Parts: sequence; structure tokens; C-alpha cells
Amino acid sequence: MMTLNCKGSLIDLQKPKVMGVLNLTPDSFYDGGKYKDEKSILTQTEKMLTEGASFIDVGAYSSRPGADHISVDEELQRITPVVSLLVDHFPNIVLSIDTFRSRVAQQCIAHGAALINDISAGVLDPQMMETVAKGKVPYIMMHMQGSPQTMKNLNTYTDLLEDICFYFSEKIAAARALGIHDIVIDPGFGFAKNITQNYELLQKFDLLRTFEVPLLAGLSRKSMIYKVLGKTPEEALNGTTALHMVALEKGASILRVHDVKEAVECVTLFEKLSAQTE
Repeated sequence: MMTLNCKGSLIDLQKPKVMGVLNLTPDSFYDGGKYKDEKSILTQTEKMLTEGASFIDVGAYSSRPGADHISVDEELQRITPVVSLLVDHFPNIVLSIDTFRSRVAQQCIAHGAALINDISAGVLDPQMMETVAKGKVPYIMMHMQGSPQTMKNLNTYTDLLEDICFYFSEKIAAARALGIHDIVIDPGFGFAKNITQNYELLQKFDLLRTFEVPLLAGLSRKSMIYKVLGKTPEEALNGTTALHMVALEKGASILRVHDVKEAVECVTLFEKLSAQTE
């Protein structure tokens, strides 16, 4: 049974769920700088929840390739008021915090966040796993090499899937040793991987099911879609939906997306299709 315990509520992942992205960064690759004031933040969050998002993933540090580095204090200044705002306005919201810094994770959990989504799986901050364990929240661990500033040049692998599986077996063991029970893994499309590697990863995504933990796919509007199509991120929604269906068929439990309505429709059609084959 795939479930996540988020602040005492069990979220059942037998049916895949959708995580809506709320970027508070001025330089995110797709929606950077769109959500700067309370009104736009609340409007966008309400829209995503109404459209069927089970989780809202809030991030204040852009992790796109080559993104600007910001201090922990600046990240905290951007994110903690928003966490408080959203928890006050939407008491039942399940907030995921996209950060690789334990201090940010700790403060956001204290303000009511329900999960931590760490692009570095504890590599960029050795205190992170301990902080998540103390906070008793689910932990999303992503695969990447290096940091957002360096990862573009770090896409050499002996065997892509073997290397990723080895990485996750180590990280899952470390998290479990600290008492973290609710673990989600994200293979990190676009993080220290070129376009060919991203497609190999999607093709073999189902190999990650051997870990018997929920799998998250973050494909939404990424360059692996728009570059292949010769489009821009703004024109990549149709391509995103096409790859979402592939990810669902290969075992994704959570789709992390910019466009909630379309992703929820994709899950509905996938469920209908699966029901026919049972």
C-alpha cells in the first residue's frame, strides 16, 4: 500500500496524485517572477487546489541549470511568509517545500509545511536528513550530480540507470537509518542529464519500482520536451502531457507540474485505461 503520512493525514498513492508548482523565484525557467505578491500567490494556489492538486510545492531557490545562488537568509525571507500565508488561507493544504537547506526545511515545517522536496537528497546539506527525521515529514529525494550551478557539465555515467539505482539505494538506507519512513524518489529529469539521457531515463523509469517507494516525475515544460519540439517552455504543454502519460504507465505516483488541470485529466484517463486491463 503506497501512502504518505502528511501531518496525520494519510494520502493514498494507489491513484497517482498531482503536485502543483509555485515558484517564488524571479529566475525560474518557466514562471519566474509571476507570483510576487499575496494576491497572485493566493489566486494561483487556489486555482491549483480547485483543479485537483493534492500537493503544492513551493520553492524560493531556482534550481534551473546555471541559476543564481542566493543565501539561506534570502531564501528564508522569500519562503516563510508564503508558507504562513498559505497555511492560514488554506488550512487543509499539503505544502511541499522545495529546498536543499536544512534551516529552510526546519523553519517551513515549523510554519506548517507537510513534506520536504530536496533536489540533492541530503548531499548539499548533511544536516537535511536529520532535520526531516526530527520534523516527522515525508522526504522527496531527487537524483542529481553537483549543484544547480555545475550540474550541466556533470552528465557522465558508467551506466545511467545503474548509477541512479545505486545512488538511491544508498540514500534510502541513510534516510531509513534515521527513522524517515515516508520516502519518495525523483530521478531528476534535466538534472545532470542531457536530452538523450532524459529519454533513456523515462524509457526505463519502471526499473525504479524495485525500491517499492512512490516515484515522482518532474517533466513539466522541461527542455527535454521543448528542445526536441523546437518550441519554447510556454509552448511545451502538449508535449508535457504526452510524456506524463508515459510516466504514469511506467509507475509514477506523483506528477510535479505547472499545469494542474491538464495533469489531473491525464491521470483520469490513465486510471480509466488501467481499469479496462485489470
